[in-house]
Amino acid sequence: MVLNKIFNWQVILGVVLIILSASVYYIHFLIFRDARHIFIYLIGDIGFVFLEVFLVTLVMHNLLTYREKQALFKKMNMVIGVFFSEVGKELLKFCIVFDMQGCSISDKLSVRSEWAASEFNRLEKDLGNYDYKIDYKKGDLQGLKDFLIKKRNFMLGLLENQNLLEHESFTDLLWAVFHLTEELEGRVDLKNLTQKDYEHLSNDLKRSYRLLIMQWVSYMKHLKADYPYLFSLAMRTNPFDARAAIEVS
Repeated sequence: MVLNKIFNWQVILGVVLIILSASVYYIHFLIFRDARHIFIYLIGDIGFVFLEVFLVTLVMHNLLTYREKQALFKKMNMVIGVFFSEVGKELLKFCIVFDMQGCSISDKLSVRSEWAASEFNRLEKDLGNYDYKIDYKKGDLQGLKDFLIKKRNFMLGLLENQNLLEHESFTDLLWAVFHLTEELEGRVDLKNLTQKDYEHLSNDLKRSYRLLIMQWVSYMKHLKADYPYLFSLAMRTNPFDARAAIEVS
């Protein structure tokens, strides 16, 4: 019903505009008695309409859309930055302990100030092929459970941010972490689980770990390009770099 009303309103407006345009041309003819002049400019104006549609619809629209996406991208990265400050960095520290190849991946993720975009792109490609191997016996499952439960309300608050709907990879990360939280919370005694249950938890942890690392690298690349001072702090608090220290030396 609403669509019909809008359509009828548009049709009526279109008819009125056409009648007004025809009336103006008719008045012009009555005054100057020069139909040739009217048709010369009429055809010229109609010919320009296609170029105007191209300029407005394609060129200007794409430019405005690009600017909106860039502004939205910056807003989303602000939210992602808050996530890593409150949850992400500490969660990475928990996950690294479970990683059977922690030393190997830490070497890859020791980001340096001289890195260009090409180094980050190469790192993202390498991480896509990285074989994440999780050993549930190496880390503190109970400590991880307590930490995630403590931060759950904060992460729920992030999901209320409508901008995140446009950031699929970060949304996937949040859902993976929420799922891991629920899995851990549902188990009363994490020290006496079956082997299959431990393997199930390891898979959930690996999923969150992989998405978390990929998002961290993407966020570091953004900081390097747009916020050098924040990038400097992120390097000095890099959870993968054993030599990292927040104090400037």
